[in-house]
Amino acid sequence: MGFVDLHSHVLPGLDDGVKALDESMELTSILAKMGFDTVCATPHQKVGQFLPTRTAIDAAYAQVQAALIARQSTLQLLLGAENFWDELFLERWPKSEQPTYTGAKAFLVEINVQVAPPRIEDTMFQIRLKGLLPTLAHPERYSSFWDRNFARYEALSRTCAMVIDLGALDGAHGKPQCTHARRLVEEGLAHAAATDVHSVADARAAGAGIAWIRKRCGDAAVQRLLDENPRRILNGELPD
Repeated sequence: MGFVDLHSHVLPGLDDGVKALDESMELTSILAKMGFDTVCATPHQKVGQFLPTRTAIDAAYAQVQAALIARQSTLQLLLGAENFWDELFLERWPKSEQPTYTGAKAFLVEINVQVAPPRIEDTMFQIRLKGLLPTLAHPERYSSFWDRNFARYEALSRTCAMVIDLGALDGAHGKPQCTHARRLVEEGLAHAAATDVHSVADARAAGAGIAWIRKRCGDAAVQRLLDENPRRILNGELPD
């Protein structure tokens, strides 16, 4: 099987990702050439910035799906969302109303890059008790976990899946983000890696990230982080 991308912004006109259908088709074609056979579209859900309605998301998804079928693409397009940890998320999760990945067994969440939510480890555990797997987007960005607080990554990894951005491994998001993304991979705390593509440029950086994993950790690590573990996460399983 090919790779699974757990984090992408390939649906047109919803957030800061692609703006038009032709861009969606170019980007999904590039991802397929990179080895992905499954792509999860995860538009933002963030109060005051990007909050597309379910109707708009479903319409954009149907548009891209129809174009893939017309092109006879074998790429499987799944649906999810990148839920920001804000007042809407705090209202939704106790009722299990936050948007999930296709299959409703896991969901993607991001937090403020500078300040971690109070008692985040406890909240993640409570969400797990409700039968959903929280999946933390780009953990390498969260400065409140860096350096002296790095042990918090290990605590979080026991309750939620951690999905680093491939581009971060190549330095696309800054030096400290690169340092911590690489450390999460090398210490086995990253459960998966995803493209987080918003554009063709992001795809190039993601490809360089895959190359770094292969060179540094070997082909088995590539398969684990991009194929085996993402499929387990979509099934609601926290990888070992």
